[in-house]
Amino acid sequence: MKGLLKIFNIQYSMLNVQFRKTYIFLLISYTLSSCTTVDLYEKTVSLPNHEWKSDNKPEFNFTITDTTSLYQAFFVMRHTEKYNYKNIWINLYSQPPDDTMHKAPYEIELATNEKGWLATGMDDIYEHREKLTQSVKLKAGTYKLILENIMREDPLKEVLNVGIRIEKVK
Repeated sequence: MKGLLKIFNIQYSMLNVQFRKTYIFLLISYTLSSCTTVDLYEKTVSLPNHEWKSDNKPEFNFTITDTTSLYQAFFVMRHTEKYNYKNIWINLYSQPPDDTMHKAPYEIELATNEKGWLATGMDDIYEHREKLTQSVKLKAGTYKLILENIMREDPLKEVLNVGIRIEKVK
């Protein structure tokens, strides 16, 4: 009986050491894989009282260093289920490095009669990430983007935050 216990203890100790090695290996692997860079810029601005007033024009600045890649721009918006419209109208002002400000209006569809909200949602909050541009090359430097709400309702109620997302196209 003592011999079996000795063998069992040795095998148990070996399993314990093996488990520790596996655990440490998995922990290191996870840590290294989570340290990869994400090729994007995303920033959102919270809106006071969940209202987007037309004179509140959030500004976003980001720098491009990689001129060989293609980029896409997205409009980001979070709202409650009480948001009254199926769409939103915005102006996007953009100023490339060493250039003048450009203005482009956008109508962004947020919902349809068939599908409801075209967003990800949890409880009564919905988040949209709607593409504003196709894949484009950008020159190096700092860009400025400004969002302007041009809906008729002012302030636009039930909007929690708005923002911009710039992604590298893979």
